[in-house]
Amino acid sequence: MRAPTQTVAVSLWHQAHRANGQRNIPEETAVALSYDGSTYAVMMATPQDLEDFALGFSLTEGVVASAADIRSLEVVDHEAGIELRMWLAAPRAGALSERRRRLAGPTGCGLCGIDSLAEAVRPTPRVGTEKTFMPAEIVQALETLAPHQELNRQTRAVHAAAFWRPGVGLLALREDVGRHNALDKLAGALARHAVPGGCGMVLLTSRVSVEMVQKSAMIGAPLVVAVSAPTALALRTAEAAGITLVGVARSDGFEIFTYAQRIAEKDSPQRALDPPGEKAAAADTAAHVA
Repeated sequence: MRAPTQTVAVSLWHQAHRANGQRNIPEETAVALSYDGSTYAVMMATPQDLEDFALGFSLTEGVVASAADIRSLEVVDHEAGIELRMWLAAPRAGALSERRRRLAGPTGCGLCGIDSLAEAVRPTPRVGTEKTFMPAEIVQALETLAPHQELNRQTRAVHAAAFWRPGVGLLALREDVGRHNALDKLAGALARHAVPGGCGMVLLTSRVSVEMVQKSAMIGAPLVVAVSAPTALALRTAEAAGITLVGVARSDGFEIFTYAQRIAEKDSPQRALDPPGEKAAAADTAAHVA
């Protein structure tokens, strides 16, 4: 399989002097997602955690409802790129075939036409959990990101999406040159290890567009925390999905855009933790997912 980074020669200009040097840069590869022998989408992505990407994309785009809907998955390396070749269980295969016919607009590109506009702003599932979070938990979660962003440490050129659970910590973090891809990889990692999205928060190192909220809703996360501000459509989508959206998040504070009641005004000195058995199980899951 292809390496996620490449080392290249560069000319360094610093303090009025030029010197030879090297830099690690992220790899970017065409990744085709195919179902039952037909290509559904081609994304430019970092060739790492591709099984997570295949499952996560399938879930967040509504192609499947669970990991069990994918009968088999094969990662095939071609000269022009990588194919994530999936075969679906019978009910899902039929539904996907009908969806393809519906999305084939008059221009014939498969992603154009009137129907694809409706698909772009598709309704999102509503997150039903009443879970609340402490301000200190959000700050603590943000502080755990940088030490685990290995690809970004090497390249300074990739996004990260992570999942953090109160009382346990960072359960998973995935990186990619594409912010959507990073979130899809995270969704796949959580699904493969049966981690419920309602038990924690999604952390994003990128801006928050509508697709990022849609994908987080498919994960079932009640809280999305990002270092940037959301778009207006992302905010409206979070409102409709019941998601608390926190942006411009820094170590000294953050801005709450939706459902502020889910964030406690003050940190409780006696935060209720998960039962011991549940906490131990979650910690074990974290060790495997991360």
